[in-house]
Amino acid sequence: MAIPHATSGQVIDIRPLAEKLRQSATTTLVKTEKLEVIRLVLPAGKEIAQHSVAGEVTVQCLEGQVAFSVQGQTMILLPGRLLFLSGDELHALKGIEDSSVLVTICLEKKAG
Repeated sequence: MAIPHATSGQVIDIRPLAEKLRQSATTTLVKTEKLEVIRLVLPAGKEIAQHSVAGEVTVQCLEGQVAFSVQGQTMILLPGRLLFLSGDELHALKGIEDSSVLVTICLEKKAG
């Protein structure tokens, strides 16, 4: 069974999950050939190891606090802050508090 994603013209609620955060899971909101939008739920203490994606990425903190490591620096993302990454940029994340972030990825097909 395919996971339902938003369709063209559909409104998506990205407000903070608040008291529902601890019971929520990461969800792909939009997925097309060229774009993916994910609400990433990151509990306090959870780490996502260093990785990269081919396309450009934005990460917007919706709630909580996330330590974001890129280019040898670690910065704290707070609600209302947005981070941009070029394609193939190595990065890692760690939940400082129970958090959710909105991740937008421009998907690029690799040649070959």
